Amino acid sequence: MKLNELLNKVKVVQVVGNAELKEILNITIDSRTAGKNSIFFAIEGFKTDGHKFVQDAINQGADAVVVVVQNVNIVPDQIFVHAGCVKIVVEDTRKSLAEFSNIFYGEPSKKLKLIGITGTKGKSTTAFYVKNIFENAGYKCGLIGTIANYIGDKEIKTTLTTPQSHELNELLNEMVKEGCTHCVMEVSSHALRLNRVDYISFASAIFTNITSDHMDFHKTFEHYFASKKILFDMVGESGTISYNSDDENGSAIVKHSAARKISYGLNKEASVKINKVEFDLEGTKFELKWQGTNYKAETSLVGHFNALNAASAFVAAVAEGISPENALEGIKTTPQVPGRFEVVGKKNKKVIVDYSHTSDSLKQVLIAIHHIVKKERKIYTVFGCGGDRDRTKRPIMGEIASSMSEWVYVTSDNPRTEDPFLIIDEILKGIKANNYRLHENRDEAIRAAIFESEDDAVILIAGKGHENYQEINGVRKHFSDKETAEKYIGKWEN
Repeated sequence: MKLNELLNKVKVVQVVGNAELKEILNITIDSRTAGKNSIFFAIEGFKTDGHKFVQDAINQGADAVVVVVQNVNIVPDQIFVHAGCVKIVVEDTRKSLAEFSNIFYGEPSKKLKLIGITGTKGKSTTAFYVKNIFENAGYKCGLIGTIANYIGDKEIKTTLTTPQSHELNELLNEMVKEGCTHCVMEVSSHALRLNRVDYISFASAIFTNITSDHMDFHKTFEHYFASKKILFDMVGESGTISYNSDDENGSAIVKHSAARKISYGLNKEASVKINKVEFDLEGTKFELKWQGTNYKAETSLVGHFNALNAASAFVAAVAEGISPENALEGIKTTPQVPGRFEVVGKKNKKVIVDYSHTSDSLKQVLIAIHHIVKKERKIYTVFGCGGDRDRTKRPIMGEIASSMSEWVYVTSDNPRTEDPFLIIDEILKGIKANNYRLHENRDEAIRAAIFESEDDAVILIAGKGHENYQEINGVRKHFSDKETAEKYIGKWEN
């Protein structure tokens, strides 16, 4: 695309240099990839400011690079002119990155049905349900989320729940090129607040639930709530919102949206009423009442929360014209979601690997396990808390794990740049009983829990779920809770 064509469709404050003949082939926020025919956006980040690398971007691309800044004085205009580069000044480079990317990639979100999902818990599982329902109904569907991104069956690795806006639009464009008619996307509060999904067109949206999370970034629950609410305010009157009416914030978070609103939940006022939820380690069965008809539903995914996740996907599907029967078949055939109440073990002792990394998600997964074991089996919990993240939840999670488990093995999660023992100390402040052991090494903690527990014990390994790495001092090394559990429980069974 010619730069002048792009500039005719976006908002800028100032352009320095000749934009007439510039051909744009790439958008980047990394100066190291700001080569020929690219636009480099200088983003003011939390750890560093992209404006510091403007000169590097100029050096990388010589006369073929375009630089977008909001700090007008970061590099003198004469340097751009001398290098033959184009300097574009905007009010906010984050917001402009989203606007430029949307136009550059041909507004791809308008070329398929995009379903956004947000909430504290259940986003990944709900996304997998929705994707499987649409594929079961004969559509090609993409997925953008925490575990991985998918274009149909093709998996693309990811590091962020919601990609940066230029990566997001590029990915949506690839989905359109490869014939996707639908895409389901997990939308994080960070992405909503940091303009990653600005200018994206959502056909519909799903609200799962909201409890305190990411307080290191949001500082207050009100800010977190307001960030999540942005998604529902983006859905137009032709769209549909599926929302959890069991959540006390459900009605408020969708209140101002112009879209059609359909509630789901266990309460009698829900448009889609969930009844008779039963589950064990093999799966979950329940009923859905929709427009006067009771439908029997089942899923191989375990827990009362998966009845809620499945119901939200059911609403999103029937709102798009899929029959209830097809939606229920899609729910039934949805495969195990990696690291979401994933059961390991062939004999009576079972290990459950789960991504529960907030206080409420840890509590909910333990409630589900208690429901299954009915006081007949002992529950052991292995968990830690991530470094450089919300510290307020650490003692709360310690108290929950201790009060709801026979024994707790407190260990490391992803300490990142923090001292893992200091993180553990903060967890221990919430533990009042003498029913815990410390194993900073996560491998040792998992091994100890498996070999020291009873033959019919249920062991929860919480916090990392699908992740296959551990980040220590900024370095990621391969580590998988599931692989480690399989290794040790295999040795125990033999």
